[in-house]
Parts: sequence; structure tokens; C-alpha cells
Amino acid sequence: MSLKIRLTRGGAKKRPYYRIVVADARSPRDGRFIEKIGAYDPMKAKDSPERVVLDVEKAQAWLAKGAQPTDRVLRFLDAAGIAKRPARSNPKKAEPGEKAKERAAAKAEKAGASAE
Repeated sequence: MSLKIRLTRGGAKKRPYYRIVVADARSPRDGRFIEKIGAYDPMKAKDSPERVVLDVEKAQAWLAKGAQPTDRVLRFLDAAGIAKRPARSNPKKAEPGEKAKERAAAKAEKAGASAE
């Protein structure tokens, strides 16, 4: 059984509240989970200590058992000093795709031909 440490959504519409849980990877996002190890409230200020509440001992125990955190939870664990998140570098992130480049070239060619 593969375990994930991930977020489950709660709260009302436009007022999200997330629980940090350990769940079977096959269960749905807001479905059954094994244990709640924390909470995340994105509505609180970024510097507020209540924004992310995490039980560090439980998180370390589940990581030792082989649970894999999702990217967002890995950010929280990295901030808490439990796990190290590798730096990402995507130099082509803002570059348009091939079809968009082709459309832009065709549009520029068409504009250049009509200007003459």
C-alpha cells in the first residue's frame, strides 16, 4: 500500500480550509484517510503561526514508514525543517508552445504582407 501525505479540502465556498493527512494513494482527495497530522488555513496571513499547524513527530514517523508527501506538503515540511525540498529550475517556463509560436509567425507574416 502506497501512502501519501496530502491535503484534504474542507471549509465553505470561497473559504477553504485544508487538513494535512496521511492517506492511501488510491483514495480520493477528500475521501478516507488514515491519520490527520496537521492543518493549513490559506485565509490567514502568510506570517501567521496558525497558517500551518503540523505535528512534527507524527510527520517524521510517517516519513520513516515510507509515506510520500505531495509537492505542497513538501513545502510545509521543508519550512518546518523535516524534509528537504529540491530546488526546481525550468528555464523554458514562460516560453510559448510550438503552436503559439507558429500562430505568431503566421500573424507577423500576414501583417508584413498587408503593410506593403
